[in-house]
Amino acid sequence: MGKAAIVYWSGTGNTEAMAKAIEKGLKANGEATTLIPVSKASASQVLAFDKIAFGCPSMGVEVLEESEFDPFFSSIEGKLKGKKIALFGSYGWGDGQWMRDWQDRVVAAGATLFDDGLTVQETPDEAEAEAYGKRFAQA
Repeated sequence: MGKAAIVYWSGTGNTEAMAKAIEKGLKANGEATTLIPVSKASASQVLAFDKIAFGCPSMGVEVLEESEFDPFFSSIEGKLKGKKIALFGSYGWGDGQWMRDWQDRVVAAGATLFDDGLTVQETPDEAEAEAYGKRFAQA
């Protein structure tokens, strides 16, 4: 297996719980994994990985978190070509448009999008997130 990074932002703890469960799933399938809160991530550090899971909840009018996460993602978005990317996040309302928009951005960047993004309304099902991580490890 290879090495994967999980880069996330969490406001209420739901997306962080998802990140930790995905990490558990990746590690269970032999993937060396680095868990990085976006506030501590550097572009060079994250771009060193060929497999990256990004996690961010839906904010406002179904957009990525605007003060830390979206600026970081936007700064590396054009450098994701050829990388395997998984997306995940939680939401409180809406229909998941933020995730569909985010998936479109990843594909437009030339990255390989893994599955549909994992979305959960409110409290995450950690077993579901762990299973997502296991599948991503095999991608």
